[in-house]
Amino acid sequence: MRYSYGGDEHIFVEVDESMSLEAFFKALFITNAVRDKAIDGVTEICPANASFQIKFDPDRIAPEDMLAELKKLEAAAESAPSVIETRIIEMPVYYNDPWTHETLMRFRDRHQDPNATDLEYAARINGKASAQEFIDAHSGAPWFVSMVGFVAGLPFLYQMVDRPRQLEVPKYLRPRTDTPKLTVGYGGCFTAVYSVRGAGGYQMFGITPMPIYDPKSEHDYISDDTMCLFRPGDIVKFRAIDRATYDTTVAEVEAGRFTPKMAPVTFSLDEFNADIDAYNRKLEGVLNGK
Repeated sequence: MRYSYGGDEHIFVEVDESMSLEAFFKALFITNAVRDKAIDGVTEICPANASFQIKFDPDRIAPEDMLAELKKLEAAAESAPSVIETRIIEMPVYYNDPWTHETLMRFRDRHQDPNATDLEYAARINGKASAQEFIDAHSGAPWFVSMVGFVAGLPFLYQMVDRPRQLEVPKYLRPRTDTPKLTVGYGGCFTAVYSVRGAGGYQMFGITPMPIYDPKSEHDYISDDTMCLFRPGDIVKFRAIDRATYDTTVAEVEAGRFTPKMAPVTFSLDEFNADIDAYNRKLEGVLNGK
């Protein structure tokens, strides 16, 4: 792990140069331990994909003492079991929807392939025969929420398959000035769900009717404390839906009747690595009450 100071109030820690579930688990263990230890002077804990940042008050804890605390936790993380108590959440996605399609067509001059849609381009560079085959791969296995941020409530998700099967799609050559709210996008090896409308550079594959950011406390399934649905360590299973199901779900959301399918789950990284596909089926069984 590499440590560096960010001014007088931050320590940035790079766990690994590349994203992996092993790096994520190590970062999550240490940031959870910082929280649970309630170190005097720590004011903010920011876990990320394969790194994390700690903000602290240097008048309450000296920078070298904060660094020493983190290095102690690094040593403990080396022998810690790779097991977390988390939850699996189903997210309906209307792939190839008209709203993201209209938006992506307005910005073709900023794209690697102006003559193809984002889904068609993503399918081709990942060796898929069609956009539908790419959608099947994207929705076929669960995803880990490795960090939440950039804008309020936006999750970054890492695909839970072996590395040869992981999808990879570059961001736009130049960012867009518009992205519809709740767009399911893709950049590098990460899926992201745009919690609000705004600029963005990720490829656009579809849209979800499920709110994930709730500053007005309108949805019972989103915590009033954080206003955000997702937290690092959550597992997400995308479910492809059609236009009729999308419209029905939007109506349920607007009427205050919608609650996503979710279930608590104990996740073991060792068991996952031993048989990835079997373990993913087990997770989906938990989600479906089996």
